[in-house]
Amino acid sequence: MPEPQLTAHSRPARPAARSTGGLGPITVIKLGGSALVDDALKAAIARDVVRVRDEGLRPLIVHGGGPQISAELTRRGLANEFRAGLRVTTPDAMDVVRMVLVGQVQRDLVGLINRDVPLAVGVSGEDADTITAVRHRPEVGGEPVDIGRVGEIIKVDTALLDALLVQGFIPVVSPVARSAEDGFVHNVNADTAAAALAAALGARDLLMVTDVKGLYADWPHGDEIVSRLTAAQLEALLPHLTSGMLPKAEGCLRAVRGGVRSAHIVDGRVPHAVLTGALADKPLGTTIVPDGSSLRPRAERGTTHEHQRRHGERPRA
Repeated sequence: MPEPQLTAHSRPARPAARSTGGLGPITVIKLGGSALVDDALKAAIARDVVRVRDEGLRPLIVHGGGPQISAELTRRGLANEFRAGLRVTTPDAMDVVRMVLVGQVQRDLVGLINRDVPLAVGVSGEDADTITAVRHRPEVGGEPVDIGRVGEIIKVDTALLDALLVQGFIPVVSPVARSAEDGFVHNVNADTAAAALAAALGARDLLMVTDVKGLYADWPHGDEIVSRLTAAQLEALLPHLTSGMLPKAEGCLRAVRGGVRSAHIVDGRVPHAVLTGALADKPLGTTIVPDGSSLRPRAERGTTHEHQRRHGERPRA
């Protein structure tokens, strides 16, 4: 490999990533829980995301940031209020949400991935109208309540993400959406955003990385994990799930019913959970598949450098 050319204002180039080998399948990875607050774990997961790409897949990250948002609201003397399991997001709180998600959590993840390969690109859902939402008004006691700038996704435009993925980049998406009703933005649930993006992008898999081992068969009376569920079986479980698990399960259900081949709820605290979840035929945790699915082995990978050139993808030696 020739020596990199340096100018007076440049720094030595970092090693480029091994090629994805063409247009491999897309895997959407939603990161939350300890994966975003434990620095060592966050760094390990970032390295695994790069390894997923090295194996010929095209990873896309969607991240949460609830603990960081709560901490910043407290620091500023703003209320941390939840109704119907959702954060009440006043205009002042929305400014904090946007700043923390886009300016802190996203940038941390981008920086960690770019330590290995300069391929991570931060994207807000509001960029290029990637995610559009309307105000969400949940019901409490049978009556709709106003919880501020919390959005319900009504549209996903994948043009920007498609352009990044086809060039071999790793998008890191913050769950902030453009409002269809005014000129402002909405805070949207990261699990919901990940599922919507997975379906719209035609992703092969969705990984929900969290702090539990999967879906329990008889919680809280037992700790046996259900390894595999069909969409219909998961739908029957929804009324029995905790408020924290419910949006993840609903996201998995929407994804597999929206064309995603499989969705997985995995424990991000387990070493290489992201790598195993993306690549193994039988990942740890709980796998959700469409009704009637046989879930064939994951034999798909990328193709060749020539395929990349024909399709406009940037080869990376």
